[in-house]
Amino acid sequence: MAVERIVIENCAIATVDGGDTEYASGHIVVAGNRIESVGAGRAPDDLENVVRRIDGTGHLATPGLVNTHHHFYQWITRGLATDHNLFNWLVALYPTWARIDEKMAYSAAQGSLAMMARGGVTTAMDHHYVYPRGSGDLSGAIIRAARETGVRFTLARGSMDRGKSDGGLPPDFAVETLDGALAATEATIDEHHDASFDAMTQIAVAPCSPFSVSTELLRQGAELARRKGVRLHTHGSETVEEEQFCKELFGMGPTDYFESTGWLGEDVWMAHCVHMNDSDIAAFARTRTGVAHCPSSNARLAAGIARVPDMLAAGVPVGLGVDGTASNESGELHTELRNALLINRLGAHREAALNARQALRLGTYGGAQVLGRASQVGSLEPGKLADLVLWKLDTLAHASIADPVTALVFGAAAPVTLSLVNGRPVVEDGRLLHVDEDAIARSTREEAQRLAGIAGRE
Repeated sequence: MAVERIVIENCAIATVDGGDTEYASGHIVVAGNRIESVGAGRAPDDLENVVRRIDGTGHLATPGLVNTHHHFYQWITRGLATDHNLFNWLVALYPTWARIDEKMAYSAAQGSLAMMARGGVTTAMDHHYVYPRGSGDLSGAIIRAARETGVRFTLARGSMDRGKSDGGLPPDFAVETLDGALAATEATIDEHHDASFDAMTQIAVAPCSPFSVSTELLRQGAELARRKGVRLHTHGSETVEEEQFCKELFGMGPTDYFESTGWLGEDVWMAHCVHMNDSDIAAFARTRTGVAHCPSSNARLAAGIARVPDMLAAGVPVGLGVDGTASNESGELHTELRNALLINRLGAHREAALNARQALRLGTYGGAQVLGRASQVGSLEPGKLADLVLWKLDTLAHASIADPVTALVFGAAAPVTLSLVNGRPVVEDGRLLHVDEDAIARSTREEAQRLAGIAGRE
């Protein structure tokens, strides 16, 4: 059977390839689920089996955005504890989060995924680590929501085994046992992980953070991940308080502690990494450990400004993350392109910190690197998977900005005219094609109210 082709032409193109190749007016040919060609001018007229030809006049085509850190369940606890730092915010919200069930997790995942997908995310990621006893199949519910939305997805199967009675932050009834967490994580890998080139679902091993997991869970989690051939994810160096916690409990800072438990390496990525000194950055660069930079969440929780320019200069892989929507209520990744650029310019490097193209690279190829999928997604190149976005830039919001990449990053959030994942349309004219946004809005509102009611009765 002849492969079907989709042709997009007459648009500006930012490929985000190794040479940052761009076309003021060019074309992209998609054959099946792969990019067949990218180039200047119109596509050839004699292509066979073209099922759709799209006029991209007034648009910029980029790789689809790649989200590298999120907590979907937080969608139903947005707008709470708005004036707290991280530790106080966690203490305030853990008792509520510990009451989630399968229906809540599914609905919250739908909301989180819908918001990201309609804003240009084609590869999503969720770090889910709250598994209350008797709550149902939370991992399965989250994966089902991603499959229905149509995005490529990594579930970082999280875990916590250090409850309040052991010096951790979460309530005791919200944590798992060491053996239970490891067994459940391995079962999730066995059931859901797909190692193929065009995989739509992958699993990572992801104990939550130094202040909610035991040293043994970190160590054995790393061994499990490497035995199974999957990636590792956790939170690291997010706040000054975390650094103090690690020094008091383990006698060393977070980076040294992670290295002592096997948690540095090219198969590892960590969220935040705000409080990193020169030796920490050098260790990440030496081991090719990745970073998920979450600028809005770090600002919301007053965590600080990550040293992203220094990380990039040292060769650390860096991508962008939304983080949970209880600390980034918008839930959108395309706004993080702008926020990463602006917030990093408040740091030591000032106006030289990041430019528009570096920000776009963080949100696309950088994210693909961090998730271990840079050979498959993250840039528009022949042979790669057809995950791409067509941004509309000819409206009032961007009409007077001549450079399309500058318009996308510095300007207002651009509408998505088309988003393809694996060569399949997921968004058209700003609307999701495979799920009902209005029904999701109703469901997430109802589940948020139900959770608040349950938590209020405890």
